[in-house]
Amino acid sequence: MDRRKFLSSGAAFGALALTSGAALADAATFKRFQAALQRDPSLVVYADTVGEKAGEAKVTGRLPADLNGIFYRNGPGRLELGGERYHHLFDGDGFAQRWQIADGKVSHRGRFVATQKFTEESAAGQFLYPTFGTHIARRGIKGNDSLNAANTNLLPFQGRVYALWEGGSATEVDPLTLATVGLKTWTDELKSMPFSAHPKLDPDGGMWNFGALPGADKLVIYRIGANGQMLSHAVIDVPQLAMVHDFVVSARHLIFLVPPYDMVAAEDKSFAEQHHWAGSGASARPLRAIVVSKATLKVRQVFELPPLMVFHFGNAWDDGAATRFDVVLHAGDVLGDLARLMQGERQKNRDQRSDCVHVTLNYATGQASIERMLAASEFPRVMPHVVAQRHRRLALISSSPRKTDVKFDTVNLVDTDNGKADSHLFDAGWQVEEHVLVPRANARSETDGYLVGVAQDTRRAQTVLTVFDASRVSAGPVALARLPYRAPQCFHGNFLQS
Repeated sequence: MDRRKFLSSGAAFGALALTSGAALADAATFKRFQAALQRDPSLVVYADTVGEKAGEAKVTGRLPADLNGIFYRNGPGRLELGGERYHHLFDGDGFAQRWQIADGKVSHRGRFVATQKFTEESAAGQFLYPTFGTHIARRGIKGNDSLNAANTNLLPFQGRVYALWEGGSATEVDPLTLATVGLKTWTDELKSMPFSAHPKLDPDGGMWNFGALPGADKLVIYRIGANGQMLSHAVIDVPQLAMVHDFVVSARHLIFLVPPYDMVAAEDKSFAEQHHWAGSGASARPLRAIVVSKATLKVRQVFELPPLMVFHFGNAWDDGAATRFDVVLHAGDVLGDLARLMQGERQKNRDQRSDCVHVTLNYATGQASIERMLAASEFPRVMPHVVAQRHRRLALISSSPRKTDVKFDTVNLVDTDNGKADSHLFDAGWQVEEHVLVPRANARSETDGYLVGVAQDTRRAQTVLTVFDASRVSAGPVALARLPYRAPQCFHGNFLQS
């Protein structure tokens, strides 16, 4: 692959986002959010963060003696600067977090990832570069990593830890202090290329990942070995490619869902605003499932599903002449809903049309079928040892139907055979983040372990680590580890067992 030709095609995230014109991050958005926060203190989850965090958590209940390790998490921390506020939740600078669980105690550390963007904007006292959802053009860029927010996931891999983003390189941070080490280049040929925030780990210790390049209609596939070296890569043509955030792997396949957007370049629009929904009306396009063979790194087959939006997958496995997987599908263009949060406007439950579903792709018939599992849910996760294999439990968080607006307040472990959910609903004032499954040593089943996550107690403005017995989620947390402060909400993270 000729990297220079590829980048010059205008496919890079930065090339799509950067245009001439005035900065559109504005004081009005800042003022609207501050006024909304005064009316609704639960919006503190979306408030700005300044400086580092470090402290010991107060544990109530009893931490399991065999639960020891580090829960690495990442999400947007800086949302405001110089009296301006970003327009979209995906824009904030990455705030890496490290929860240490050992000997019945929990400690926490949080630190901003010192990307080029974060460092230069801190010195300037104002936002300089374009982001996913906010058009800013105060300073020119040299490539994707000029814009890298490093704000979506924190991945421990082969003794190193990486802060991941959508449109550029992984950023290495110190596993203990979270100090920024620098950009990771897997090979010189792929330097600064998009590297998704959702890599999938192989049982052999290796990694699969991808980079999406809307505008050039191409996906880059990465296969990285257990030693951290690039084993192979490929570039796949995908017509009408738009935002692809996640993917799923089975034993033989990589599966991508491409939502129906048109990419329409505009000099005064952000990357998100250049996505025009094409899933409505008489000419609505379908959601496409692109199946790539692991053996050849070429497209095997393309399936069509109803015109829906997607962010996150659960797990996939091959079943004879079919591949089956779990995914959360959203009705319509939901990117705008996340933008309204930045102004303090919550999405109403009556508009929340998301379902965690089970999809079957039948290679013989070319047909895809969908079975619904759980409504108003997101962030599906499985036990790490069943990735790419048949699984029977799926962790999800969801929004209670009793609420008038969308706040994730329930954790669930769903039996994928019968659809029944073992669930715990948190009290009013709590907002739940992604939870992950952690197996016990020599686990014999997918409930032989723990469900570990984080929740925000918005009434006290405190962040709490939550631990459930995976076999009895409805019994409530076996332990809560409460920080004496609020840490920024995170999108994704991973548990590294000691």
